[in-house]
Amino acid sequence: MKVPESEDKVRKIASQEHNNYLAEGMTLHKATQSVPSSLLQSFSEDLKCKLSIKQKLLETQLFQVLGSPFYADNGFILYNCDSTDFLHKLSLTNINIDLTITSPPYNIGKEYETPMSVDEYVEFCSQWMSKIYEITKPDGAFWLNVGHFQVPNKGLCVPIPYLLWDKSPFYLLQEVVWQYGAGISTKYRLSPRNEKWLFYVKDSQRYTFNLDDIRDPNVKYPHQKKNGKYRCNPLGKNPSDVWEFPKITTGNKRSSRERTGHPAQFPLGIVEKVVKASSNQVEVVLDPFAGSGSTGIAAAGLGRIFLGFEIKSDYCTMAVNRFKAFQIARKNFSAQA
Repeated sequence: MKVPESEDKVRKIASQEHNNYLAEGMTLHKATQSVPSSLLQSFSEDLKCKLSIKQKLLETQLFQVLGSPFYADNGFILYNCDSTDFLHKLSLTNINIDLTITSPPYNIGKEYETPMSVDEYVEFCSQWMSKIYEITKPDGAFWLNVGHFQVPNKGLCVPIPYLLWDKSPFYLLQEVVWQYGAGISTKYRLSPRNEKWLFYVKDSQRYTFNLDDIRDPNVKYPHQKKNGKYRCNPLGKNPSDVWEFPKITTGNKRSSRERTGHPAQFPLGIVEKVVKASSNQVEVVLDPFAGSGSTGIAAAGLGRIFLGFEIKSDYCTMAVNRFKAFQIARKNFSAQA
């Protein structure tokens, strides 16, 4: 008589022969830190002085045009406002932005957005992107994080970059794919595990790009030579246009430590990389859809001045509380060091 195998024996995911995570002892989920240690480093007295002077000057200029901010301190300036209105006001001044990093609403029914048709959404994005272009410095950059949505009768998971890439005066330098492990599971299509970052510049021939600050030291053959000289830069290789960062996740034993109550939060690690690549210390970094304040923490932690707009007051409170917690963590880190 043939004895049927138990369910455990026929499940491939429970077999070391088929599941590398079991065979190699790898952990599938890599939880993010509440704040990367690279953002907690202390500044020199000279840099502190320059940041203080720059912030006071910027606050004075902003007050004349936008009024009092929701919060302003230590490189972090946040307004509770409609970004479309305030971007228009900024475009009428001589205030210039060095770098913009943002992830706008995806028009997929989140609590902070009003549903639009595809054409309305594209026009909405075109307007605020064009305003960002007007206030960006000649050598400045704009990094846009977008995912996908449904286009009725055309497609289910249409990448938003297909619709927005040329809807502003910016020059699209390249697309960066953000790959992550966690995400929704599907049955009749492949599980989506990536979003896109569009890397725009104002001048295709002259823009800030600090390659040495973001080089990857994980080189497979670091001692390889050609004609007696090392082939690879001693600081590391140029990262590819596919970046792997853990997504902000929820759930028992897998929730990200940096997670807030915001439903669409991107990780500090990926924003840190963008800030390093496309801006310098004491420069101004803008996020017109500030959300939980990730851009602000990364910018302030790297010695930049953050300017953020957020229409929901509860998100503003969330971002400020998160920033204050970051300041405490930074102080404790310096004391321990």
